[in-house]
Amino acid sequence: MDFDLIIIGGGPAGATLARLLPRSIRCAVIYRSDLSKPCGGLLSEDAQRSLARYDITLPKDVLVDPQIFSVKTIDLGAGLVRHYQRTYLNMDRQKFDAWLLDMVPCQRIDGQVIAVERLTEGYRVTLVGGQQMTCRYLVGADGANSVVRRALYPEKRIRSYTAIQQWFPERHPKPFYSCIFDPDTSDACSWSISKDQIFIFGGAFAPRNCREMFERQKQRLQERFGFVFGEPLKTEACMVLRPSHPGDVSLGRDGAFLIGEAAGFISTSSFEGISFAMDSARLLAEVLTAAPADLHQAYRRATGCLRRKIAAKLLKSPFMYRPTLRHLVMRSGLQTIDVIDG
Repeated sequence: MDFDLIIIGGGPAGATLARLLPRSIRCAVIYRSDLSKPCGGLLSEDAQRSLARYDITLPKDVLVDPQIFSVKTIDLGAGLVRHYQRTYLNMDRQKFDAWLLDMVPCQRIDGQVIAVERLTEGYRVTLVGGQQMTCRYLVGADGANSVVRRALYPEKRIRSYTAIQQWFPERHPKPFYSCIFDPDTSDACSWSISKDQIFIFGGAFAPRNCREMFERQKQRLQERFGFVFGEPLKTEACMVLRPSHPGDVSLGRDGAFLIGEAAGFISTSSFEGISFAMDSARLLAEVLTAAPADLHQAYRRATGCLRRKIAAKLLKSPFMYRPTLRHLVMRSGLQTIDVIDG
């Protein structure tokens, strides 16, 4: 075998796992330097807590200007606007991922995996261009459209959306962060955030007619709430998962493991995935380091806390996504703050 273990994906999940594994494990991380995916680029409290466990500090060049302390929540259907205090860190997502990947001590391979094949013992991985390598164990940390998950569970389907995000020159008088609900265009949510004189707007939409719904929502925000868009500097799109049940999570089998969104670990309420990525990676690293007789059973037990967390997010989701419950919460004024223009 070329390696004891190959990790496909160099985002927060894959980079964290590679950093935490014992040096005795011959490991390689296959990542794509050309990959750019829609992400608001906000480090949540859960993700900050995940970083705190490792006692590592975030370099200032990963952060962007400005830091924003409230989210402007907009319900387009009801015409409601509320502000809620948040302690997210506004960051450059590409720099954040690069920072995590730079801490990886094992071999890093820049390439795109197009196939994984089960061998008598282990796996063969094939990259674009034909390069192949073999390993005893395989880890899929390759996101929503995971090659590894599709190979292991070809019949399994998880509810998915198309995330679309565009970048614009910032033309609003004040930078802001917003979370948008618009049942006429999506049963999920959209977001906007200001970063270093750039205004980013994105959202999750049903795959069918997703671009049409995205543009329609932009038009409604422009007409009713004064959003300023103009010509986009760039447009990004990708698949994003939204589990309907904790049982949607797939952990792997036959010596292959799944972590992060590849496994289905993602918040069903906010689509936040960085904390789930780092936490599932840490738990798998602990299992592989301990090396029990049944690695898969140990990993399933270890990740019970994350599946329970998804169950809690599923309980929270109706209060965000069912219009009647959302209107009730927003009109109640619970945990809202008054914003004074000045």
